[in-house]
Parts: sequence; structure tokens; C-alpha cells
Amino acid sequence: MSTRRKFTMTTFYPWRFMKYRFLGLAFAALLASAADAQKAPKVRIDFVQETLPNGLHVIYSVDRTTPVVATEVMYNVGSKNEEPGRTGFAHLFEHVMFKGSKNVGDGAHFQLLEKAGALGGRDINGTTAWDRTNYFEQVPSNYLELALWLEADRMGTLLETLNKDKLDNQREVVKNERRQSVDNQPYGTWLEKTGQYVFPSSHPYNHSIIGSMEDLSAASVDDVKKFFKTYYAPNNAVLVIAGDFDVAQAKSLVRKHFGWIPRGLPKPALKNTTLPKLIGSEKREVVQDVNAPAPQVYVSYRMPSARSNQAAAVSLLSAVLAGGRSSPFYNSLVRTRQIAVGVSGFNLDLLDGADAIVFTATGKASTNPDSLERALITELDNAASKIDQATLNRMRALARFSFVNGLQTTGGFGGRADALAEAYTFFRNPNRVNTALDELDAVTVAQLKALVKERLVPSNRVTLVYVPAKKSATGTN
Repeated sequence: MSTRRKFTMTTFYPWRFMKYRFLGLAFAALLASAADAQKAPKVRIDFVQETLPNGLHVIYSVDRTTPVVATEVMYNVGSKNEEPGRTGFAHLFEHVMFKGSKNVGDGAHFQLLEKAGALGGRDINGTTAWDRTNYFEQVPSNYLELALWLEADRMGTLLETLNKDKLDNQREVVKNERRQSVDNQPYGTWLEKTGQYVFPSSHPYNHSIIGSMEDLSAASVDDVKKFFKTYYAPNNAVLVIAGDFDVAQAKSLVRKHFGWIPRGLPKPALKNTTLPKLIGSEKREVVQDVNAPAPQVYVSYRMPSARSNQAAAVSLLSAVLAGGRSSPFYNSLVRTRQIAVGVSGFNLDLLDGADAIVFTATGKASTNPDSLERALITELDNAASKIDQATLNRMRALARFSFVNGLQTTGGFGGRADALAEAYTFFRNPNRVNTALDELDAVTVAQLKALVKERLVPSNRVTLVYVPAKKSATGTN
């Protein structure tokens, strides 16, 4: 990305923004004693919704608490929608969408919003994931029309300014991003490798969000324009407006700026999403990493998808076992055995066919990688014995607190606009923001133990062991 701006556009890294938006788990111990005894209050999010003739779904949610308004456009497209040989397009457009449209110059999207009072990065951003792409802004209430006009202009006219020079420029930006965030980052390939092992090559989640650099290099302007015409269209998007605004006025502005945009091309159906419960055999790779300061182990398992009735249990399972300094894995590996300096657990929140749950342990520079691996595997093999009601209550309370806290924020990651957009995009039901806590409350110790027994087994396990390696004189292993 250009360093001229004060923001960084963000490929969606799920461990930062998980479904229930766990706050920094370092706060778990502070919240636990009070939260165990008292549930976080429920928050009722009111909204109205409509669908325009061109298929754009619009959700309006008024909150007069502060004089700001958030807008978010979420497109029902992610890396899973890319075809073999044409990967990386969704992430590419995350960059192209900020490089100007018919009536908005290169970089002017941020300049105009920042002049209106938005903060780049926090209030203005775009992210790409496997299952969706979103773009959002938060501005003082009197600038709502500016935000809507900017989003509509790039939805409706972006391709009028997309030529080979712009495509070539953004290809190089993405390649540089990969070098910085994957190739030259400690443990940077773990997510890419996890997807390749947990999902077969024919599955849409097998390839990484950032995609293949070879595919990007081979893509023509016509290729990427066709992708945009198919997926970045009003009938494949939801627009959410949340905050301090008048609904009748907002509806008029939405029709004015978005109503003229035509529907997109027919959207191909996803293929090969059905999967068996288990991977089928244990997978293991030792990665010699010249960027790694210490050994790190990733252990992943195929899990029920985020659309399943077990999604809340999957989310809580990772937190119960490895969420924060009060978790069983932290107590064992960091405090008692002192073989690790940190542990974590999270799921990827994937929708189609299956999800993945990931556990990590980071050693000291002097830690033997094989010993670290054996220690984490031992914890996972005995995971059922480490699940109890007190830990479940504590992590459920933290999840509730974090989820409610997010809904009380108008825009940004995990805010009200984001939650409503995600609920509609994934489930066609924005009211899920008002029922998600019921799903959390229904999770039991027995349910978590059953998941462990069924899924945390060797035949469903992927282990990546990252070992620090020295660079040779030529800069390679």
C-alpha cells in the first residue's frame, strides 16, 4: 500500500476480528469474577430494511447517542468465489476500489472523508475474507450524503477508470504486500498452508485470500472487469447505515445515489463445498523459517461450519481451552511447564462445508521445536478433561461482553453496521444480531466435550512446526 495516507487497507485476518469479537484475552481475568456471576446485558438493535429494484438490500439502524453515522457496503464475494487460475481477484479489488472512479480521483476517497472528520484506518477501510468483502466509513452525521455518494460512485463507475496501467500498478502493490505480510513475516505462511491441508484442492477455501501471484500476473483487464461486473453489483451487496440520521431522508439519498446502478452478471454457484467431517489422515509439515525468532507450532482441525448449529460451540471451544492467561493450555504450557511463552486458540469462521479451529504455541528461542509440538499435542489429546463449567462460564461472559460492546459502537470492525451487514450477508437475517447471545447461552460442557471427542482426533489434525533457520550468504535457506 501507499505510505502517503494515514491508513492501511486490510486483508481480513480472522484471528483479529472473530465472530464474537473477543476483546484482548488479557482482560479475561479482570472480567471473569464479575462476569461469572452476572451476564452482560442484552442490547436490542432496532432496524428497518428494504430492497431496491436493482437488488441492493439496505438496512437502516438509528442510534442518536453521538452525532456520527456509519455506512458499510458488504459484497457477498470473497476468495472462495474465485476460479482456479483466477485467484486473488477479491483482494485485488480491495486495493483498486480506493484508486478512483469516474467522479472520484485517485486517493480522493480518503481525502474527502478525512476532510469531513473521519479518521483513516479506524473510520475508513476495506477488508477481504474468504466469504465476503466490505468497505466502510464513519463520519459526522451531516456528511452522510458524502459517504453514500462515494460508495455509489465506485460501485457504479469504477470500471470506467480501470485500465491496464492501473491494473499493473495494483498488481505490484499486492505482490509487495505478500512479500511484507507473508513471505518475509515470521510464520507468515501458516494460514496459506493450513487451508491447503484442511481443505482439498478442489474446495474454495483451499487457496489463500491474497491468491496466487502467478494468477494475478496472468490476469487481463477483461478478466478482472468480468469479476467486478459479476460480484460488485447492487444485487450482490448490502448497504448498512447506522447512527445519527433520519430514515426517510436516508432512503431518499440511497435511491438518488444507488438506484441507477444496474444489476450484475449472473453469479456462478459455488462448487465442491461438501466435505466429510474429518480430514481423513494426520498431516504434518516442518517449516524452516528464516524470519522466525523462536519455534512456533500450529495445530488445526476441520470443524462444523459457521452456518451449522454448532458454530457457537466451536467459537467457545477455542476460547475455553486456550483463551487468555487463565486458560488450561496457558496454565500448563506457560506457567507450569514453562515450555511456551504464549498460546492461543481461534476458529476461522468459514461458512461453506466446514470451518477450521486453530491452536498455537510459541516457544522461547531456546525451546526444542519437537518438545513444543509434543506438549501442545498432549494438551489437545487431553482437551476433554480440561473443560469445566467455571471456565465455560468465564469465557462465555467475556464473549457476551465483547459482542455487546461491539454493537454499542456505530462503525468500524465489529461495530453495529458491520454486525448487521455480516448477519444479512451470511444468513439473510440481520436480526441475528439480537439472537446471537442466545446461541452462546445454549452451549454446554457436554457439547464441547462431544466436539473434542469427535473432531480433535489425529485423523483430523494438521500440524505445522515452524523452526528458526539461518539465512545463507545468498539470503536463502
